[in-house]
Amino acid sequence: MSGLEGKVAIVSGAAQGLGRAFARSLSEAGVKVVVFDVQASISAVAEEIQQASGNQVQGLVADVSQRQDVERVVRCAAEGFGGLDILVNNAGTWRRTPVNSSWDQALDDWHTIMDTNLKGLLMLSRTCVPLLQTRGGGDIVNISTYYVLPAKSEGTNGIETDLYNASKWALNGFTDAWSKYLFKDNIRVNGLCMGATDTAMLRGLFADGELPQALARTVMQSEQIAQQMMQLLLDGRTGENIGAWVGEPVVIGERAPENRRISG
Repeated sequence: MSGLEGKVAIVSGAAQGLGRAFARSLSEAGVKVVVFDVQASISAVAEEIQQASGNQVQGLVADVSQRQDVERVVRCAAEGFGGLDILVNNAGTWRRTPVNSSWDQALDDWHTIMDTNLKGLLMLSRTCVPLLQTRGGGDIVNISTYYVLPAKSEGTNGIETDLYNASKWALNGFTDAWSKYLFKDNIRVNGLCMGATDTAMLRGLFADGELPQALARTVMQSEQIAQQMMQLLLDGRTGENIGAWVGEPVVIGERAPENRRISG
């Protein structure tokens, strides 16, 4: 028994990278999982994970920024699997956003990034909360970045990622406020804030899609972050941003004191 067996989870942005690893780890632990993504390959990913684990996985092509898609995904968990215990807000996008781009380009970039990274997360979470409340509690895990934590290195994000970074800083507000408001409902809300992890998003920072040799030797793998998430789900804490840094053990660490959480 994993402690999670029989529970139900939704993972957004699960066609590749971190989302795929999150879904696989949950399924291997006996969790029934609804996965969705804008990529059509999500159906094959769901089938692959289900065959490997022997547990039910439902894959849906859906866009987290579209309300009707969000409602369809949550309905799938409620009607197909009987409820919801875990939400992993993993879907995210980024673009290079130079400060001197045209107004039209800047506003298009804003809507593209914020619609997925913030509006989509808001809609999905708010739609899921009633199901978590019905269960008597559960977990919301928001996938962020180590840029919102005290710096330990120069980092890998370029200087043309202001909107992406801003979306992740704003995510702090959701994580902090939700963790406090939903505490009475036994719903835990935390952020996972990882450094350089070998994903399509990280590779997209480089012109040829290949990681520089030095980075490739040290970069974390999605499976490591997925195991960190599994530790978090079994831990019971709330209102924290959990960091993961290259070159350090990928663990959840000790709980932060009350006055050292996200907002203090």
